[in-house]
Amino acid sequence: MMSKKILFIVLTLICAFTFLPFLGETYFHTKGEPREAIVAYTMLDSGNWILPVNNGGDMAYKPPFFHWCIAVFSLITGEVTEYTSRLPSALALIAMVLTGFLFFAKRRGVQLAFLMGLITLTNFEVNRAGFACRVDMVLTAFIVMSLYSLYRWHEKGCKGFPWLATLLMGCAMLTKGPIGIILPCLVIGVYRLVKGDKFLTVLVQMALVGIVSCILPALWYIAAYQEGGNDFITLVMEENFGRFMGKMSYESHENPAYYNVITVFAGFVPYTLLVLLSLFSLKYTKLSGKPREWWKRFVTYIRQMDDARLFSLLSIVIIFVFYCIPKSKRSVYLLPIYPFLAYFMAEYILYLIKKGSKAIKAYGSIMAGLGILLLLVFIAVKCGFIPETIFKGRHAGDNIDYLHALKDLSMNVFSWILVILPLAGGIYYFRMQSKNSLLTNMYVTIAVTFFIYWSLLGVYQPAVLNVKSDKAIAEQLCDYVPEGKIYSYVGIDMLRFFTINFYNKDRVALFEKELPREGYLLVGENDIEKFNSYYGKDYKLDEVYRSSRRGCDIRSILYLFHFTRK
Repeated sequence: MMSKKILFIVLTLICAFTFLPFLGETYFHTKGEPREAIVAYTMLDSGNWILPVNNGGDMAYKPPFFHWCIAVFSLITGEVTEYTSRLPSALALIAMVLTGFLFFAKRRGVQLAFLMGLITLTNFEVNRAGFACRVDMVLTAFIVMSLYSLYRWHEKGCKGFPWLATLLMGCAMLTKGPIGIILPCLVIGVYRLVKGDKFLTVLVQMALVGIVSCILPALWYIAAYQEGGNDFITLVMEENFGRFMGKMSYESHENPAYYNVITVFAGFVPYTLLVLLSLFSLKYTKLSGKPREWWKRFVTYIRQMDDARLFSLLSIVIIFVFYCIPKSKRSVYLLPIYPFLAYFMAEYILYLIKKGSKAIKAYGSIMAGLGILLLLVFIAVKCGFIPETIFKGRHAGDNIDYLHALKDLSMNVFSWILVILPLAGGIYYFRMQSKNSLLTNMYVTIAVTFFIYWSLLGVYQPAVLNVKSDKAIAEQLCDYVPEGKIYSYVGIDMLRFFTINFYNKDRVALFEKELPREGYLLVGENDIEKFNSYYGKDYKLDEVYRSSRRGCDIRSILYLFHFTRK
């Protein structure tokens, strides 16, 4: 096995190549990404880095640390782009993976830590979050790294004060609110109690750590209150306490508790497939004794568990249970448990290899087969072998557009290398699986997984998702209205034309707030009747433009009208 230093360098290079080249390839195509990016744009445009107003008159829903990062990177490049907007998430993920490698390499071995890092990078939920202009990956990195820091503080007997941890938690709170302090303190507090520390001592010390962590965010909250007043306080209460209680004024992703189980199962793909395959290769023994005896054995097992393993287990359980309590549930809320899931997955893989499990080869064969199949399907699309008639139903038109995008995709040398890599990796796996050890086969399988991700992120995904984006519509609107405001009306509260607004440099204003005498109105097909019921008596509309496809933010055909007050 290579040394810790060499593996750290290798992991760094893998992280860098997996994320940094592809961040700007895909246009914004969901309402969440441009909603966050436009905040950074307004910071730079207005000079207000505390509480800028954007999207026609909205305050940002989240604290500003993430937007500050975008703004700083954009200052360097000269403008806010898809690349600079996603860069904070990618760098946060890279920092979290490398920090996790160093943490577990010291406590559980270099090989296990390296494998854990690779698994963290290649599970679906984490990989997706690393490419998103959303606050969740940055929040996750701060939470996980603060957990590592607090654990090290406990290792040293809680001597001194965990200043680094409080700084990380302060940044976490500045990213998405108090949850960035609550979760690390809760996990470490429970861990210390399980390890035998006195309850009152733990309570006082963790409370002090939490209070100190609030100092840095408090400076921004005070400044923001001075600018936003009661409206700002209302927003803060709704985003934090209202979301927790399921009492928000807009749709807040309310889901039952089992939703979290489903999202983790799906989010940890492809490794959930390996777990399922392995269930058929394990040898099972009957449980003996009564339930009380089972419980005693379980408690003994927990008490005798290695400290780092116990810390990882508690991190998973406590964070998972915590997020089962709020009515609002999203898959990204559980991101902080994924590095620890990856740790136990790495342990499990090494266990399967030690036992000579056939699941390792079966899983490798499936992934290698997928790598080969991916290129074969792409060639079939390029050659026109897949007919449009296979698509039926409501979304048939969109799917046909995606098919044409892949068929007409312009390829360069680098693109061909990316799409050929999964094929080459798959062929190598099948040729060498009988000669290689199970451990080598597992590393080849992970390499094929990376190749699949690279081809998806660098070639296939941009081709498909760029068709879905409203960037082209935004550019057409800019031709009709090259300067000045584009007024908008959306019948659903809190919903805006986020993508079009970003690509039009925050020129989209809210019609209902200003009620101008003349101008241009952007409205979805489904909202025209509602607009006329409110304002039709006072305004005359003349159609100027109609989109050929549904907008990605409001999922409706978009109309641009020239309006005048009657």
